[in-house]
Amino acid sequence: MPVEVILPKVDMDMSHGTLATWHVAEGDLVKQGAALFDIETDKAAMEVEAPASGHLHHILAKPGDKVPVGAVIAWLYAEGEAVGAPPGLPAPPSLPGVAEPVAAQPDAVKPAAVAQPVVASRPEDMPATGLRATPAARKSAREAGIALAQVPGTGPLGRILRADVAGFLHSQSAEPAPRASGWTPEPGPLHVSRRGGAGIPLLLIHGFTADSQSWAPLEKALGPRRPLIRMDLPGHGKSPKRRIGSFAELARMMVEAFDEATRDVAQVHVIGHSLGGALALALADIRARRVASLSLLAPAGLGPEIDATALQGITRATRPESLAPWLRRLTATPDAISDDYARAAMAARRDPALRAAQGDMAQALFADGVQTFDLRAALARLDLPAQILWGRQDHILPQRHALAADGEFAIHLLAGAGHVPQIECPDRVARIIMRQVSAVEAPA
Repeated sequence: MPVEVILPKVDMDMSHGTLATWHVAEGDLVKQGAALFDIETDKAAMEVEAPASGHLHHILAKPGDKVPVGAVIAWLYAEGEAVGAPPGLPAPPSLPGVAEPVAAQPDAVKPAAVAQPVVASRPEDMPATGLRATPAARKSAREAGIALAQVPGTGPLGRILRADVAGFLHSQSAEPAPRASGWTPEPGPLHVSRRGGAGIPLLLIHGFTADSQSWAPLEKALGPRRPLIRMDLPGHGKSPKRRIGSFAELARMMVEAFDEATRDVAQVHVIGHSLGGALALALADIRARRVASLSLLAPAGLGPEIDATALQGITRATRPESLAPWLRRLTATPDAISDDYARAAMAARRDPALRAAQGDMAQALFADGVQTFDLRAALARLDLPAQILWGRQDHILPQRHALAADGEFAIHLLAGAGHVPQIECPDRVARIIMRQVSAVEAPA
């Protein structure tokens, strides 16, 4: 008998999910536990694994469809198993805009009508016109009544993502704030840099208003042997500026960049700091099979409190003298940030458009002085080696967020460190990270 593929419930209050993409095409063979499809909810995105090995047939939901929890969306047939008409199934609960299988006819004399399968073709984002866009992006554009040709694509090979459509709509809105911010979204992929070495790579995701160069003290402490993959957030470092309407949009961009950057890598050890820590956690939640271990340094997303005033001060500062007081909030003691350090930091932030783009991102992610996203549920469901490192003198995010969180992970509280332990005590942070890495890679 074929095995049903159903849309699972991944959140307690989830009633339906949006099928984001299929990783397997109609008729393809998939192994049990391999990535089968991605779903998106109001709170998160997640990769769903195949419940059994077999050939995928009778796909009932296409990318962009909203599907009720528990609905059958395809079947898996064992090798050599005969494939006939789709097995009959009851109609799922009705939801607005939800694709439903065709109900069986009541007349017993006539053969029962069945749901018509959707044939997944490759590539699903490339129609005859040559314009690359994900199905979710096409659906969003249709609903908004805009032509996709107007939207700059930021995905691989210029592919248009749903976040690109959302960003375009935001930039075209009549709200005065975006027009006054004085910057324009830029096309192109997020910047990724690498360092060679041997072993499973370490993937580094920096925090808000930082860039990949901020990892330099930790990289030195880690030593030169391990390969590194560094990702710059949108509007940071060498990445293009993008409008960010929500944490979910930002997470989707990072997952796209991660998939492209690790195309030839089976697994990575992920290290994230602050906002980068929240994104690292989201990445581990969505791409759990690709993450060998997770190290979070003062991660955002584990409670509402944050020193948003300091973040706004950093984004608004136009001179070293006005930037230095806010930078000194990042460390355990103010004298850790010298005037020369502040001048160098300001030189990297002299572009008004960069400051404006980061200011708009702060408004979206830390509106009204609080964190607008909550990843505690994602942390609680982690099923991989994970640890949190937090400075006891952190003035930006309180360490109690880690102590109050639920889940199976180690906590390291670092005396004499503030919000940037990778800069304040890099040797200690490197030792803690590499202990976990070594334990994961040790022979069974």
